This record gives sequence, C-alpha cells and structure tokens, in this order.
Amino acid sequence: MATDTLTAGPYLGSSRNPYSYEKVEQISRDIATAWLTLDEITQQLNLFGDESQDTYLSSIELATRMAIEDYLGMSIFPITYKAYYGATNTTGTDMSLDLPEVSQDSGTTAGVVINSVGYYNGNVPPVFTTLASSSYFYDATGNKVIVFSGMPNSVNTVMTNPIVITYQTKANPLAQYPVIKQAGLLLLTHIYNNRSNTTSGGLQEIPFGVAQLLRPYKPLVM
Repeated sequence: MATDTLTAGPYLGSSRNPYSYEKVEQISRDIATAWLTLDEITQQLNLFGDESQDTYLSSIELATRMAIEDYLGMSIFPITYKAYYGATNTTGTDMSLDLPEVSQDSGTTAGVVINSVGYYNGNVPPVFTTLASSSYFYDATGNKVIVFSGMPNSVNTVMTNPIVITYQTKANPLAQYPVIKQAGLLLLTHIYNNRSNTTSGGLQEIPFGVAQLLRPYKPLVM
C-alpha cells in the first residue's frame, strides 16, 4: 500500500509516491458521439461528394477519438471510473484518496465530479455503505478526495480493497483546441490508409506528426 511522505502512513499526508489507489476500472464511456465531424473528415481525406463510406468513417472516427483520449489521459467526452483503496485504520484522521484520472475545469463546470465515496463493511456478506457527500470533498489542486475524520471503523478488513470512489471526468476543454483536432485528423488518415496490421514496406513517421502535436498536452507524471 502506498504511503505518504510525511508520516510513512497511507492516506494521511499531502504528498505520496506512488499514489494511494490500488485498482481502477473504467465503467462508462461515450462510444456513440462524434468528435470529428464527417465534413472535417471528408475534407481531410479529399472524399468530396462521396457518402458511400460514411458508416466506416464514423467507426474509425470513434476509434481515433478513443485513442487520443487514452494517449493523453484526457476525456473528450465524459468517462466514469471506479477507484479502489485498501483498508487501514484512519478513524478520526482526515483521509486523502488519490484519483488516477483528471480533467480540467471549464468555466463553471468542474472537471471531475465525485459520484460516490463508500466502503464495504464487515458484515457477512459485506454490504456497501455510501458516505454522505458532506463528509468529503474533492481537492482539485491535488486531484484527490479528502474524507473528513477518515473512514468508520466498520470498514471490512478482510477484503483487499474495500474503499471505493466512483467519479466522472467531464469533457476537457483541450479537446476543442485546433492542434488536438488536427492530430486526430492525422491519426484518422493513418487508420483509413492502413487497414491491415502488417505492411510489406517500411513506413516512416512524418515530422510534427500525431505524437509531436499531442506531446505538449500529455500530463507530466512525477
């Protein structure tokens, strides 16, 4: 279990390495809404007046968008996660629970929305108990949830990761930056032109391609 740098105990300090979550699951993701429009795609591919491939183009647009999201760790459309944490006795002490994914605030819309924080209790079988929203808050400066006075002492101590946070990363405003969309169009063009996993010839990456366009926006993890 990860420990913080101040007290050598899990969940207690303001700085930890590695992070305090033990497992993360992606539980919901938009796999229908288009990010790049068909008009943008057909202009990129010079398919003017040809609508015969629209269904295929829509499918690779979705694959492109998901690849960009995964590469940057950024939500172009909202994504919902569950993060799991191990049990420890922190009753009476504020508890710091790191989140693995983050999205920037946009205007008055929060980048991350906490859906629930809860734990499995010691019953047999264990019962999941949701904490009141007034007992915790999201710290956007550190991308973590602070639980006031820690978890109740009824947290299951037999389960591997009985503490669970469900949260959603909202659409990141970076997704509409022209440089991000141009990287998406370049990647889509590559997928369109290369429909096999193998090639008989050598391929060479162009200067200032997808990776170079996206790299300044890829979070630096320290």
